[in-house]
Amino acid sequence: MTTTAAPDTDTELLRQMRSGTAAAFQALYRRHQGPLFRFCVLRSGSPDTAADIVQEVFMGLLTGALNFDPLRGQLQGFLFGVARNLILRHEQARGRTAALPEHDDGEDGDGPACSEAEPLARMLSNEVADSVRHALARLAPHYRDPVILYEMHGLTYQEIADICQVDIGTIRSRLSRGRAALAKWLGAHRPGTINA
Repeated sequence: MTTTAAPDTDTELLRQMRSGTAAAFQALYRRHQGPLFRFCVLRSGSPDTAADIVQEVFMGLLTGALNFDPLRGQLQGFLFGVARNLILRHEQARGRTAALPEHDDGEDGDGPACSEAEPLARMLSNEVADSVRHALARLAPHYRDPVILYEMHGLTYQEIADICQVDIGTIRSRLSRGRAALAKWLGAHRPGTINA
């Protein structure tokens, strides 16, 4: 069977991948690798750990070790859930929860990419990003996961509840408490901000 147009849906790409089409796996990888890696870096605190986990997730998908059922939800949510569980196992094995990295974008802001016209804007942007990373690092993992998944990846409450394997009401509560803690910590670091 041949198709003339690239498939749009993850379900169709998975079907093609399972029938041996390498291009389908590559398309799924390109579509989901970036968001999954960002989540893993923010959640694990280590780009190296994040890369290992993303590789393990996609190898499981490729080998069939992961059994995704499209009737139970979206592939993106499934992949985030698998990655989250792998991170939890990794943290348990190490006996700790990792802090967030200083820089998750691979740039230190001092290289040649910084033009002379915008050093102050770039410095302020880096300071804000550092403040957010540090505030996220202070959150307990059960608050951090919903905040990252909702605010940075745009997942719904139900998708996050499925990933975290808790009730949707628990996600609403954790998201609210996580946001409140972030607002408090970030507000305390902003000059001229008065906290009520």
